[in-house]
Amino acid sequence: MSNVVLVTGAAGWLGGLLAHALRDDPGTPNVQLILADIIEPKAPEGVKAVTIKADLTDKAQINSLFATSLGIPDTVYCLHGIMSRGSEDNFDLGLQVNVDSVRSLLDATRHNGKKNPIKFIFTSSLAVYGGPLPEVITPSTIATPEGAYGMGKLTSELFVNEYSRRGFVDGRIIRLPTVVIRPGAPSAATSAFISGIIREPIKGLEYLCPIGDSLDSPELELAVWLASPQTTIKNFVIAKHISADKFLPHTRVVCLPGFTATIRDELRALEKVAGKGVVALVKFKDDPVNRRIVSSWPPQFDNSYPLSLGFVMDEGGMERIVQQFQKDVATGIA
Repeated sequence: MSNVVLVTGAAGWLGGLLAHALRDDPGTPNVQLILADIIEPKAPEGVKAVTIKADLTDKAQINSLFATSLGIPDTVYCLHGIMSRGSEDNFDLGLQVNVDSVRSLLDATRHNGKKNPIKFIFTSSLAVYGGPLPEVITPSTIATPEGAYGMGKLTSELFVNEYSRRGFVDGRIIRLPTVVIRPGAPSAATSAFISGIIREPIKGLEYLCPIGDSLDSPELELAVWLASPQTTIKNFVIAKHISADKFLPHTRVVCLPGFTATIRDELRALEKVAGKGVVALVKFKDDPVNRRIVSSWPPQFDNSYPLSLGFVMDEGGMERIVQQFQKDVATGIA
């Protein structure tokens, strides 16, 4: 086996973490990486890699990813996309990136894997859900998105499932919880505040929370489904190693394990770890559009199916995550 892995969206935060994790993965010996994004990604040290600046809305540039000096990849990680608020505000661009380019990547994967279907790991989102939902989401819960981002992700999921059913690719669709805490500058994601209310205050900066108008606002009881970046990346790698016959026969969708916390739970964890003075750096200005979109996402899932496949979950909840981020800031990692 060649162990050549293509990662799109590789210049992003999770894409960079994945590249390092694949380099260190004992289950992928002598891995070689093809890293592509709209800006040229950086490859981790100690691994043979090709880095490519590519416009993934251009089919010719997508096809070129399968013609590098490393040869045809045996695994594709499709991580690129326009984040939730970005695709809500620019509907046409969201469709172009989150649907059209994914289908083009699927087609290239299909045509380059005619003899041996290539693994195609697609990162989806809990934003595919909306409308009246059960208290706990299970694999049989129907997805009915209430935002352009979720609609785009669900559309691409259907393509991955169909291509897998036909044997064109060996698809694995992983719906991510909201990943906290993301370092760096705030993104265009509707969920960006879920990291921002921890990240900026720990760095001594004020942050404007778009949910509620004060620390006493009932809107802070909004619950969200979360996972740490460390656990999320572990699950990205695990997705590569699961045998195709382990998935449910009718779908390749897996909702990755997570845990439930309210916005108030986050702030309480921040206070416990860093003190009231740090929490005071969180300011409030309610954004009805942001709140509507995030409120449509389910806050609780049944973890039993993903755990049965070998995926892992966080232990210690929000407080442990805040503690880890505080250490990362102190040591210059974040």
